[in-house]
This record gives sequence, C-alpha cells and structure tokens, in this order.
Amino acid sequence: SFQDKNALHLYSVNGKYLGSETLKEEVSDLCVTGEYIVMGSLQGFLSIRDLYSLSLSISPLAMRLPIHCISVTKEYSHILVGLEDGKLIIVGVGKPAEV
Repeated sequence: SFQDKNALHLYSVNGKYLGSETLKEEVSDLCVTGEYIVMGSLQGFLSIRDLYSLSLSISPLAMRLPIHCISVTKEYSHILVGLEDGKLIIVGVGKPAEV
C-alpha cells in the first residue's frame, strides 16, 4: 500500500542523514518556508511540519479535495492552496505561537 512508501527524509547540506518521518498521505506539493515545511496531499490535507524535527506543528487541515499546489506569501502571512476543482483556498497564518 502507498502508506508504506511515503516518507519525508531530512539531510544536512553535506548529505548527512538527520531523520525521517513516515507519512500517511501522498504528498502532491510542498514548500519550505523559514523553519517550516508546508505540505499538501492528494488526500486533501494541508500540513505544517517543523523543518528540523519533522513533527507536525499543528493538526493537518482538511481541504476535502486533493491539493494540487501550495504557495506561501513572501511575508509568510498566508498559505495559498490550489485544489483539484480549481478553487484557491487562502489560509491566514498567525505567528507560530498562534498557529
């Protein structure tokens, strides 16, 4: 099953293996923003993970449709999520303590 195959692996810039996290979803897009990894999945979940520990920073947000692309605004204030049906969802992001 695909659940055994999806994982996030973290390496240093020198190629040293730092850790990994098994994922329950199929990642369709991701972007690294500051100290966070923002990921979207074909199962319709938007996840934000800590870049260093790979642990979830908040519970995944259910978008109910496959996510096709993700972008984060320059000021890190919003996450733009493109869904399979063509809708664009804009998610406001507070400071990390408020997320």
